[in-house]
Amino acid sequence: MKEVATVLCLLIACCIPAVSQSRTASVSSHGELHDAQTEAAFAHFYNMDYDRATQEFEKIVEKHPNDPFAVNHLLTVVLMHDLYETGAMNTGDYSNDSFIGRTPRPTKPAVKEHIKQLVRRAEDLEEHQLKANSKDVDSLYCRGVTRAQFSVYTALVERAWFSALRNAVGARHDHEHVLELDPNYVDAKLVVGTHNYVVGHLPWSVKVAAALAGLSGSSEKGLAFLREVAKSEGENAVDAKVVLTLFLRREHQYDEALGYMNELSEKYPRNHLFLTEVANLQRAAGRLPDAEATYRKVWQNGREGKYGNLHYELAAWGLGELLRSEKSLAGAAAAYDLVNEAPNPDPDILQKANLAAGQMYDLLQKRDLAMKKYQTVLAGNANTGPADQARRYIREAYRE
Repeated sequence: MKEVATVLCLLIACCIPAVSQSRTASVSSHGELHDAQTEAAFAHFYNMDYDRATQEFEKIVEKHPNDPFAVNHLLTVVLMHDLYETGAMNTGDYSNDSFIGRTPRPTKPAVKEHIKQLVRRAEDLEEHQLKANSKDVDSLYCRGVTRAQFSVYTALVERAWFSALRNAVGARHDHEHVLELDPNYVDAKLVVGTHNYVVGHLPWSVKVAAALAGLSGSSEKGLAFLREVAKSEGENAVDAKVVLTLFLRREHQYDEALGYMNELSEKYPRNHLFLTEVANLQRAAGRLPDAEATYRKVWQNGREGKYGNLHYELAAWGLGELLRSEKSLAGAAAAYDLVNEAPNPDPDILQKANLAAGQMYDLLQKRDLAMKKYQTVLAGNANTGPADQARRYIREAYRE
């Protein structure tokens, strides 16, 4: 069980940033979807205006009720909106096995049912078309996309590990079949490339478990596929750049990764995640003054209303972590405190920031302020890891 969950954790961690910005491929036979309405919906989606994008994709589905591409577009935005609202799109949570025991904020029953209804609708359309022509590459591609998205849903919302892994494997096999039938179907290389890179980097014991699940891989092949998609004119180019950024950071190839994130942050200025990732990459590359300036830019943009009610407090958290690494305890405490000033802070980030601020105040010998922060942590969800730590530091002051 643990090996299966570990494989899935790694696949999900790499797929979230891609799926969160994903728009399924619409190739020439679906040219009717390339209208002003669809392009506007995509622009709102990339800029994280999920409500408006949902409304526009719903209208497109009404115009094209029998097109699985259109249904998958709507499925993507509904799913990603939910993951954003429940705090499940922070890929840092999936970097170790603690993800397996993590309790997510619950998804509303009506949203769950909506997602599953869209999955069933897409699958019915895809299966109907594949019964008529088993080599229909568009339908195979669509089925792979639906399976990939349902894998994310069953893992992150339902916590159904084996079902999620089964769908992830099915998505890859569908897209590999697409490439067998049409090697020029570049968008299909996103999922295949991602799986190749992830499996290619697994420890031997986990790689054996992945092989038993039908997954093999080469990190070099994975990067090559993803670069091909990123450089293409296909509709998965943005997705590939996001995934490449995650992998290139792991490979310490910061310049290339920064190139992708700078490009995307300029093209989609309301998407604060792109500019925050620029700061994360600058920090990882050791360019600390640049990173600090970028974190502060994101925060200021948010204060000026450029991100609406989106969770731009991630930049304040990142700034706190940067200043903490530089032993600027007072600066780090002030940065963590900023999270409380955001209009709609993510509860998990808020709790972690208050805990970290308390730790900084303890190190600064400001025990009264530290105690207030630990009490604030407990006033939130008292059944979390940060809450357990806060209780410990209430009993005994934090020390490094």
